[in-house]
Amino acid sequence: MKLFLDTANLAEIRTMWEIGILDGVTTNPSLVAKEGRVFEDVLKEICALGVPSVSAEVVATEKEGMLKEGRYLAALHPSIYVKCPMTSAGLAATKVLAAEGIRVNMTLVFSANQALLAAKVGATYVSPFIGRLDDHGEDGMALIRDIVQIYRNYHFATQVLAASIRHPVHVLDAAKAGADIATLPYGVMEKLVTHPLTDIGLARFLKDWEKVPKSVRVSPSDR
Repeated sequence: MKLFLDTANLAEIRTMWEIGILDGVTTNPSLVAKEGRVFEDVLKEICALGVPSVSAEVVATEKEGMLKEGRYLAALHPSIYVKCPMTSAGLAATKVLAAEGIRVNMTLVFSANQALLAAKVGATYVSPFIGRLDDHGEDGMALIRDIVQIYRNYHFATQVLAASIRHPVHVLDAAKAGADIATLPYGVMEKLVTHPLTDIGLARFLKDWEKVPKSVRVSPSDR
C-alpha cells in the first residue's frame, strides 16, 4: 500500500520524503489556507522535491469552472492530480478531464455507490473519508472493503485512496482491506515510525554497548 501525506506543509513533506517512506501528497483548500502561502507556489515546491503524486483540489462548484481549474492545475507540473468533489458537476468534469489524460482524484466520497460512479467516469483515485464516517456513527472501514470488492468484481482501474485517517489502526485496517493508498496527517505517519518498545530496546542496547572493553570498541558509525 502506498502512503501519502495529507498536508501542505513543506517541512513535514520534506521530512517524510527524506526518510523514504512517502509515495505522494494530498492537499485541500483547508490545508493550503493553514500555510498562508500562494497555492501554486506550494504545489510547485512539493513537486520539486520529486514527489510523484500531488493532489490539488479545484474550488469551483460547476462543471465549466472545474474544467478550467483542473486544466490549469494539471499544467503546473506532471505530478499534479486534480481533485474534484463527488457531485454531479464533479462527475461530469472528471469524465472530460480523464478523457483528456488528466488524472483525477475524486474526493469527499462517503458511499460505495458514489465510488462506483467515480470509477465509471474514469477517476484515477477515489477518496472515501473513513474518519468522518466514524464520527457520524458509521463504519468507515466497511466502506473501504465494499469499494475494494466492487472494483475487483468489475476490474476497475480506479485506485482506492483511504482518506480522513485518524490513527495508526486506520492505516492497518485499510491495508488489510486492500486499499491501494492511505493518506495520513503528519502526526499519524510519525506514529507509524515509532514504538515505545523500540525506544526502550535501543536505549538498552546502547547502555550495554558502553560496557564493551575499549580495546575492541568501535564507534557505532564504524559498525
